[in-house]
Amino acid sequence: MKAKLSASALKVQLRSFPLWKMEKSKLRREFKFKSFIQAFSFMTVCALEAEKMNHHPEWSNVYNRVVVNLTTHDAGGVTKLDFQLAAKMDAAAGDSNL
Repeated sequence: MKAKLSASALKVQLRSFPLWKMEKSKLRREFKFKSFIQAFSFMTVCALEAEKMNHHPEWSNVYNRVVVNLTTHDAGGVTKLDFQLAAKMDAAAGDSNL
């Protein structure tokens, strides 16, 4: 089981992830793309990465927008694993993300 990050550790990690915020004890980001196809393609790439990690996001998609909430349920909060997935999502969004 992964260890939940302390409040101070979260602050340190968040410095490297300026587009991500803590909201309701979850790591959250909204991605916006030019089209539904770009948003869905992003989700497909991220789904494959999440499956490899055995760490699955809470997310929703409406047209060109994807809202992601990350938490490690068995740890009861945000862990390093959530930040690892966030980094993969940032990379997948690349320059397509507005």
